[in-house]
Amino acid sequence: MAMMDEPLYPIAVLIDELKNEDIQLRLNSIRRLSTIARALGEERTRKELIPFLSENNDDEDEVLLAMAEELGVFIPYVGGIEHAHVLLPPLETLCTVEETCVRDKAVESLCRIGAQMKESDIVDWFIPVVKIKIQCVYWLLKDKSWRVRYMVANQLYELCEAVGPEPTRADLVPAYVRLLRDNEAEVRIAAAGKVTKFCRILSPQLAIQHILPCVKDLSSDSSQHVRSALASVIMGMAPVLGKDATIEQLLPIFLSLLKDEFPDVRLNIISKLDQVIGIDLLSQSLLPAIVELAEDRHWRVFSIRDAAANNLKRLAEEFGPEWAMQHIIPQILEKINNPHYLYRMTILQAISLLAPVMGAEITCQKLLPVIINSSKDRVPNIKFNVAKVLQSLIPILDQSVVEKTVKPCLVELSEDPDVDVRYFANQALQACDQMMVSS
Repeated sequence: MAMMDEPLYPIAVLIDELKNEDIQLRLNSIRRLSTIARALGEERTRKELIPFLSENNDDEDEVLLAMAEELGVFIPYVGGIEHAHVLLPPLETLCTVEETCVRDKAVESLCRIGAQMKESDIVDWFIPVVKIKIQCVYWLLKDKSWRVRYMVANQLYELCEAVGPEPTRADLVPAYVRLLRDNEAEVRIAAAGKVTKFCRILSPQLAIQHILPCVKDLSSDSSQHVRSALASVIMGMAPVLGKDATIEQLLPIFLSLLKDEFPDVRLNIISKLDQVIGIDLLSQSLLPAIVELAEDRHWRVFSIRDAAANNLKRLAEEFGPEWAMQHIIPQILEKINNPHYLYRMTILQAISLLAPVMGAEITCQKLLPVIINSSKDRVPNIKFNVAKVLQSLIPILDQSVVEKTVKPCLVELSEDPDVDVRYFANQALQACDQMMVSS
């Protein structure tokens, strides 16, 4: 008889501890749910433990938070994905409690479970809950706490992914638009980060109609962090909108973000330019902006100039040296005499990247003279960068050019008063000598 009664013991302990006046006992009991579920077995967990939790949700916030968190990973204890729907009712209730952090965690767990459920079960079980939850979402959007709205913004896409395109288009797009226009920057940041994912669920027409106007507003948002979040994902909208809409409506937003006063915004947009919009559009419409970024006024943000220079290199690789000679080389070489030394240093960086693409002949005729002339610069940083660039060019230049032009320049730099200039010049001279030996 004792053996038969033993499986009842864990649930009896749970009920007793959940009603105990000591909150720590109640909290410990909730945190032991997985252990208790294993003792009960999957069927009794579904039929006894989960209903009990659904009916006993009037507790301290700390206990309810732990319950919401535990239930989010409880699918294995109720018998796997095919029984995941039994976890929806207690989480649905927890989504409506007063405490913000409990609602946040319940929504997160609900979305996590929905994302794992089978399609048929989503239709039978999750969508009915979601219809109630959609009402709950709109209720949460009015919550006075921005953290609640932030959590909705952060988790709404997972909910959309779980329920599929139709409920998303019909019911959740207006909620997302509202989040994109929330009066709290943190909420807009979270929503902006989901722009590309959200657009992929929608048709191009709906994305243009509902999402694109918000994106235009966000591109001039008062918060630099909102603009930065948008810049990091906006490229993904191009395949959804199509080429025409990208050129007509998205491209002006790209250009606006490329000229943003904050370097992080510019970096986020330029570092992903060629990944999505296509090299042809990049060359036709964005080349002037890229060249301008290669001389970015925030000189200490080296990653921006690196990204700009690498995009110039890609254009040269794609369209060839002749095209680059016409469209790129003149624009960067005219900056070599800029009074600000950091402009001049950026040009050297661009030349070092472009030279291997342009080839030995163009490099000797157009680029090398500019580098040699820069070795006379009054700024030590320019001179030691000349040495570094010359060293990078040694593999692509003829031996005679290295001997007659490059090496004499480096010898002169190796006698410079500045220790860094002498160091890099000597490094380059060693590379010259190695080339001579190997040839």
